[in-house]
Amino acid sequence: MKLTTLLTSAAMALGLATTAMAADKTKVGFVYVGPVGDGGWTYEHDQGRKAVVEAFGDKVETVYVENVAEGPDSERVMTQMALEGADLIFTTSFGYMDPTINVAKKFPNVRFEHATGYKTAPNVSTYSARFYEGRAVQGTIAGHMTESNIVGYIGSFPIPEVVRGINSAYIHAKKVNPDVQFKIVWAFTWFDPAKEADAAKVLIEQGADVILQHTDSTAPQAAAQTAGNVITFGQASDMSEYGPKPRVSSIIDDWAPYYIARTQAVMDGTWESAMTWDGIGAGMVGIGEISDAVPADVKEAALAMKAALADGSYHAFTGPINKQDGSAWLADGETADDGTLAGMNFFVEGIEGEIPQ
Repeated sequence: MKLTTLLTSAAMALGLATTAMAADKTKVGFVYVGPVGDGGWTYEHDQGRKAVVEAFGDKVETVYVENVAEGPDSERVMTQMALEGADLIFTTSFGYMDPTINVAKKFPNVRFEHATGYKTAPNVSTYSARFYEGRAVQGTIAGHMTESNIVGYIGSFPIPEVVRGINSAYIHAKKVNPDVQFKIVWAFTWFDPAKEADAAKVLIEQGADVILQHTDSTAPQAAAQTAGNVITFGQASDMSEYGPKPRVSSIIDDWAPYYIARTQAVMDGTWESAMTWDGIGAGMVGIGEISDAVPADVKEAALAMKAALADGSYHAFTGPINKQDGSAWLADGETADDGTLAGMNFFVEGIEGEIPQ
């Protein structure tokens, strides 16, 4: 009888210890709009998740759900994560904004981090990267290297983040090549390889010999490779498997330092709602290696642009710049404020076509 009591007590103690160890772990959830193997946006967010695991080891437990549609389905996934004990949830697509706010109201003790949005709450932060700085570097290369003077751009959705990128790329291509034209195809998706490939093919048929993209798959790279004599840029991830051509450089999203810092803040009890918007200087936006397919003088100009953006001596939106309708926006030497950039809903002068409503 005594032996049984001892064994029962030991089992209970072991169970309590296991429960305590589990309770000590910080549980971090990630909601992804695409597959972790997309080679772009979601891939890099998942690299950030893996960095959290590497940084904290058995002090954290991470979970993720991929291919989550923006809208009600994302709200269901976030709710389930919160119910299953997540302490911190990263929601990694613009269309998750309202669902994040909705779920956060129901779980005030859970911390939420929403990527690329603008709505906060006491337990909701936002974070984004100044991708438009990377577009300035890409535009510089594109303007120099196009022979047809036609640059194609695959837009995902007509939100400020995407509009900013198009404007920045165009401004800097135009600076080095006054004859450059931009042709834009809206894919209305973040990740759909078939649609992205079709968009690239349409742009190439229209004479584009440079393709930029704000979509997440490598399909435009493959389409350009098949077409030949078309250059591309990796989006969100390096996409270096398509180098040295057609992919001649890339914008790389490095979320790892941010994810580690925000997880640490939850562990320390120092987490506070904030809005973070970092760029090349802070390392959140990386410029992938510029390949040898780019002439040395063009590479030098692009790297000089990168350095000036990084140290703050140059702003990607520096006047004089007019809006598409010819009205004045920025005077000579004036730079755009973050408020205008965050809500940018207009093209700059010289870009043809309208922003879909």
